[in-house]
Amino acid sequence: MSEKETKAQNNWVDTFLLEAEDLLAEIDEAALELSDGETGETIHRIFRAFHTIKGSAGMCGLTPVADFTHHIETLLDKVRSGTIPATPMLADIVLAGRDQVRAIIAAGQGGDPVPPGSNEKLIERLKAFAGETATAHSQESNAHKETHSPAQSDSSEMVWEIRFRPDPGVLNCGGNPILVMRDLSSLGSCEILMHTDAVPPLEEIDPNLCYLWWTVTLHTSSSEDAIREVFMFVEDGAELDIQVRASMETAKSVAQSNTPVSGKEIPAKPSSANIQTSAEPVSAKALTKESTVRVPSGRLDRLVSLVGELVMNQSRLTQMMTQIGAPELAAPVQEIERLVAELRDDVLGIRMLPIGTLFRRFRRMVHDLSNELGKEVDLVTEGADTELDKSILDQLGEPLVHMVRNSIDHGIESSDERVAKGKPQRGTIRLIAVHMGSNVVVRIEDDGRGINRAAVRAKAVEKHLIPGDVNLSDKEILNLLLLPGFSTAQKITNVSGRGVGMDVVKRQIDVLRGTILIASEEGKGSSMSLTLPLTLAIIEGLLVQIAGSRLIFPMSAVTENVELLGSERRTKNDRNVISVRGELIPYIDLRKLFQVDGEAPEIEKIVIVEHEEERVGFVVDRVLGTHQTVLQPLGRFFRNVSVASGATIMGDGGVALILDIASIIRLADQRAREGVKVLELATA
Repeated sequence: MSEKETKAQNNWVDTFLLEAEDLLAEIDEAALELSDGETGETIHRIFRAFHTIKGSAGMCGLTPVADFTHHIETLLDKVRSGTIPATPMLADIVLAGRDQVRAIIAAGQGGDPVPPGSNEKLIERLKAFAGETATAHSQESNAHKETHSPAQSDSSEMVWEIRFRPDPGVLNCGGNPILVMRDLSSLGSCEILMHTDAVPPLEEIDPNLCYLWWTVTLHTSSSEDAIREVFMFVEDGAELDIQVRASMETAKSVAQSNTPVSGKEIPAKPSSANIQTSAEPVSAKALTKESTVRVPSGRLDRLVSLVGELVMNQSRLTQMMTQIGAPELAAPVQEIERLVAELRDDVLGIRMLPIGTLFRRFRRMVHDLSNELGKEVDLVTEGADTELDKSILDQLGEPLVHMVRNSIDHGIESSDERVAKGKPQRGTIRLIAVHMGSNVVVRIEDDGRGINRAAVRAKAVEKHLIPGDVNLSDKEILNLLLLPGFSTAQKITNVSGRGVGMDVVKRQIDVLRGTILIASEEGKGSSMSLTLPLTLAIIEGLLVQIAGSRLIFPMSAVTENVELLGSERRTKNDRNVISVRGELIPYIDLRKLFQVDGEAPEIEKIVIVEHEEERVGFVVDRVLGTHQTVLQPLGRFFRNVSVASGATIMGDGGVALILDIASIIRLADQRAREGVKVLELATA
């Protein structure tokens, strides 16, 4: 195989892997709907997905995938024809087949090998299920079948008129119209007429293009969906028109009277099941597909990085224009600023994905885990269209998995226990996402037993995480769940009890510059709220100054700024506090916390932020204004600097640290406990 052919083959495989991921997710979702009792179109969705995987895998040379999928497709075809009924047990078979297909694909790409004999065992399971179910279904419907005469059976067959003009480049994509016609003839007797009117003179023929088109008269009892599936891999860019010409009963009666059958003389009444597909709608469909482009995430990250540099340099240009004071530059610089802002918003919008793509994974997990633990649990999702940056979504999956597993294992009671408490037999877990300003809040709620504060405190004392005589608030007790190694599981299982607790979730959320808030009512349920930024790439910040250093607060957390006079400094219960419209707000003096040399100005500023539903102030020398911030990592040399989540380059070439509010509050709390009276504030 030449280098060019090898590269093309690799491109096909990469495309197949991307499509297979989406199709397997669709199979997951449809199979779970099937287990809930939904049939009809659900079966067709599952069949089409497996059929597409089989065809694409065959075209890419992934024979093991195509061979195994063929057996699942055979079973589903019998379900579609009514030979086998759709039952919840079928859903389990489909899910098992889906997992096996994923395993075969992963093994073909260098992953763990498929366990020996697993394919054969599952194929035998498929055949056994098909045989047993078909026999039972046949016995149940035997009497019903006997009441139908052959004439009535024949009347279900139809005569179809099919007009197919493939895209000229169909051959370059691996399509073969001859094989399509062969598959079409397997559905029933057909008359195929090939049209050559578009074939150019011999010297103008391009052997890579298809100039032929066909009209077919098909006699079959198959549905329009079954006919369309024959054209599945060659439909893009093609003109495909499928119409009912007549029923077989009508065709026979017309044939006996020697009257020709035509679409004009015997018009078919359109129905929702048989909708004519003309050339114009097909073209629109093809155009819609072309408007969606798959782009490797690496290229997208590179584009965002370049836009970040553009934003940074545009900021420098604006600052230089202000320093020079040239009025003739004002208009073009403002126009550049507008265009850069639009480009930034559009590029960041490309990275935004609905969180529903993440939520859909959990239906399968809840289904499997509830069966494993012998519990009945429903998953309800809200706000699936809420959008988040792709980089955040990629890192949010693992924390959500851990919290949902905890809710099922520790929160939701068994069915008997729930009924005894007067609760519904089935427990409910809710995944909710909502926009709040420039943040997204993701909540995981359950209606289980809630959190036993006494048990949590006792376990923390047992593990020497807290002294036995310490007084803790309700919030502090709940936040003990976030400490490393904390677990209330009584025994080790596949789900919990191995000492890997919520601290892993907290570390991951800290990396995402988010916060966790735990709430619970014993006996009624618990909720965990994750507050996350919309994006990690470019943020709006509030630029402040302490001595010669410039710092940036994330604007999403800032609520207001107030002045602090020397005469207003006071303490209450050993806390630094300031009264703002009658509300006492604790504050942290960043000059003292960071041990900055020099005298503070006579009038200082307090930046008040919202943190975990509490208002906290930070004392700075000056507030310089808002600043569009391009986040840059600090690098390995500063990896132990916890008070900053990153840095940005200013317009004059200087560097400003982007403050991590949660880490600063923890540092202040630690200093306070060590005797430095900066702020004594309970934090997670």
